Parts: sequence; structure tokens; C-alpha cells
Amino acid sequence: MEKTIINNLGFPVLSTLIFLPIAGAVFLLFVNRSRGTVIKGVSLVISLITFILSIPLFVKFDRTTHLMQFVERHEWIPVWNINYHLGIDGISILFVLLSTLITILCVLISWNSIKMKTKEFYISLLVIEGAMIGVFCSLDFMLFYLFWEAMLIPMYLLIGVWGGPNRIYAATKFFLYTLVGSVLMLVGIIVLYLYSGGTFDILELMTKTYPYNMQLWLFWAFFAAFAVKVPMFPVHTWLPDAHTEAPTAGSVILAAVLIKMGAYGFLRFSLPLFPEASKAMTPAMLVLSVIAIIYGAVICLAQTDMKRLIAYSSVSHMGFVTLGIFSLNTQGMEGGILQMINHGIITGALFLSVGMIYDRTHTRQIADYGGVASVMPLYAAAFMIFTLASIGLPATNGFIGEFLIILGGFAAKQWAGVLAATGIIIGAGYMLWLYQRVFFMQINPKVAELKDINAREIVTLLPMVLLIFWIGLYPNTFLGFMHESVRHLLERINEGSGQEIAAAKNIMEILK
Repeated sequence: MEKTIINNLGFPVLSTLIFLPIAGAVFLLFVNRSRGTVIKGVSLVISLITFILSIPLFVKFDRTTHLMQFVERHEWIPVWNINYHLGIDGISILFVLLSTLITILCVLISWNSIKMKTKEFYISLLVIEGAMIGVFCSLDFMLFYLFWEAMLIPMYLLIGVWGGPNRIYAATKFFLYTLVGSVLMLVGIIVLYLYSGGTFDILELMTKTYPYNMQLWLFWAFFAAFAVKVPMFPVHTWLPDAHTEAPTAGSVILAAVLIKMGAYGFLRFSLPLFPEASKAMTPAMLVLSVIAIIYGAVICLAQTDMKRLIAYSSVSHMGFVTLGIFSLNTQGMEGGILQMINHGIITGALFLSVGMIYDRTHTRQIADYGGVASVMPLYAAAFMIFTLASIGLPATNGFIGEFLIILGGFAAKQWAGVLAATGIIIGAGYMLWLYQRVFFMQINPKVAELKDINAREIVTLLPMVLLIFWIGLYPNTFLGFMHESVRHLLERINEGSGQEIAAAKNIMEILK
């Protein structure tokens, strides 16, 4: 098994990040549901403490190695060789930090908008946080699968209980799509367990070589789970419905973290475990990515609902992510990882913004707005920053991610880079058109009396604004985490090709 760095901090920080929110959810079970302020306050404090405890990961992380860090390992079910094994590397660390930050913002944005079953809502929110962090930290397949599935139930409840008029349909569709993909992944996990001689340890499984035909079948088994979660074209249809019907916090979690787990799965499992199959499937993955980029962008032009427009934009933007990952080069892969973080920040901020104005007007129809900038100038300024970041304006985080992905796409296949660039142009069209119709033009009487965002809402949006410019102006602060991990991953993918080349050279020497 590959050597790992032992816990850098000397205490189980990853377990704390996972189980503190879950413990907070258990505590809320015993709080009287009539004490709404206490429930909100406890949720906010728990999420704040979790975020603060995640900061040492950022500070103490060793960027000079690809090895796992902050490692925890304990026997769990010895008879099946299942272990409680946690650790993070340069690929997963940023997603842990994003998860802890997003949860705070979801608590704040829901402060006044959730009026029914408040206790159950915040319990669901905290459980999701713990499960999200668990997914990004797990180094045992059964532990990973447990956290992967654990997210389904609270997310189903967020959509089905606190969602819009068609919430049951959207929640059921979300649940069925993700469950079917997850079951196929479980079959793949069991096959790996049996073939490897009985281990679920992810790092140990990555040291083994699997027959090419087996790699192909397992690639598609894992693809079923990850492609649905991304979501890739054509298994994306659950996402617009889920986003449209979910409460604001549900949409933010979906956009910022949950759909990143599919792309993370490709990076953590599909590429290193099935390198030859991944290379063979690269043309198909590039085609699907380009289709998603253009299709999602064009569909946005026809939307009349703000949340639905942003939801379809996620299909387009996640197409960029998978394009970068399957370009199989440093620029594309690092751009894809960074763009996952960027998309979480930008689209999460857009959903937060839509939720704020929806709380005031109770409509998301674009036609019901107009002239909002004249009555809500602070809100209009923040939304403009998020819009410009979404279309990839230089000096914003969106530009850095898309630039690296386009570079990687060109290096992999020139046609992929060219077609992906057209998606950026269409994206600028639908986002600027949205902004024009909502914030400019003639003032709609329905919005004439609206009040600008308050202090709580400013605090909610401010971290997103700061991150947009931080990553846009100093991207290496974040890219530096992933350099070694991406380099090692690409070496793993190219190992088979390298062995074939070495064997061919040896044959030539013998013939000489």
C-alpha cells in the first residue's frame, strides 16, 4: 500500500469535521420545536465552529507531496476488512473547505425564509454537511459509499418537504436517478473487492492493475453514478427540476457541493483505478462534455424562470469541468478542479441572490422584474459581480478556470477547445440578457417598493465576492494545493503507456 502522511495536526480533525455537524443535528432533536431562534442559533454556531476547525487544513497542508494527509485509520468491520479510513490530498482539500463555508451561508439564507418544520430543516442541513465532508475524506470504499448514500435522504427531504409546488415530483426524480447510478457503482465496488482478494481500501486498490476488459466494465459501472451526479448529458434532466423546486439552501448545496461529487468521483476513482479504460473512453467523454456545454447554454436562452436558467447553466458549466478532467493533461485537469470550486462559489452565489429577491416578491419569473437596480443598488452590484464571474471576465475566478480548461481542451483535441469556447460566448449572452431584463429597462410596479439587502444578506454574499476576486487575482493560492496530486494522477494514468513503450524499446534492443 502507498505510504501516507500521518495526521499533521495530532488530533482527528477530519472525524471532528464529519461528526460535529451530525452531533449538532442529534442535539437539535431534543430542542423544543417552538424555540426557533435557539434552533437557528445552534445551527449557525455548529456550522461556524466546523468552518473554523477546517481552517487548519488550509494552513497546515503540505503542498510538496501527493500523499494523503491528516490520515485516520481504525478497524471497523474486520471480518470483511472494512476500515474507518480518512485522509485528504490536494484534490479533496478544497472541497472540504467549500462544504464548511457553504453550510454557514445556507443557515444564514434560510434564517427568515423557512417558517415550517424549522427544526427538521436545520437537522437535515447539518446531516448533509457531515455526509458531504465524509465523501471527500473517505479512503475506504464502504465508508465512502455510506456517506455517498447518506446524502440522499436529507436532500430528498429538503426538496420534498420545503420545496415548491412540484416538489414531490422533483424529489422523487432526484432520488431515483441518483439511487440507480449508486447501485451500479456498488456492484463495481464489490467486483473490485473480490478481484483484489478482499479489501475495500482505496489506496491499496490503486496499487493493483486490472485487466483491460474488466476496466471497461467497471468504468461504465462507476460512470453511471458519477455522470448522474455531475450531471452529464443526457442524464441531466433531474437537475433543473430539483433546483427549481428546492428551497434556496437546497439549491445552493446542490450547485455548490453535491454535483461536484460526480466529477470528484471521476478524479478519485475512475481515472486512477481504470487508467486504460479512461484513456479509451476519453473521446466519448469529450464529446459528451462539449454537447453539455453548448446544449446547456442554448437551453438557458429559452428560460423564463431565473432558477431554472441558472440550473441549466450548471449543466453547461459542469461540461467544462468534465472536459478539463478528461483532457488528461495538467492544464485541463487543474482547470477542471479549480472550476468545480469556482462553479460552487459563483452558482451558489447566484442561487443565494435569487433566493433573496424571491423572499421579497415570491416570484422567480424574469418577466415580473425590471428596474431592480434603481431600488436595490447593493443587490444589483453583487449580482453583477456574480454575473461577470459566471461569464469568465478576467480578474474573476471564472476566467482562470475556463482559461485553463480551454488550454487543456485544445491540447487534447483542437475541436473540443474550439467548440467549448463557443459555449463561453453563448454563456455571456444569456447571463447579460438575464441581468438586463431583471435590473435595467423600465421599473416594474411589482418591484418599485422593494428594500435593498440587509446586513445579514450582505454578510451572506460577501464571502462569495471576496473568493471571486481572490481566486481571480491570486489563483496559485488554490492551484498550489493540487499541483502534486494532479501530477501523480497523470503519472498513474500514463503508467500503462509508459510500460508499453519501455517493453517496445527492450524488444528493439534485443533485435539489434
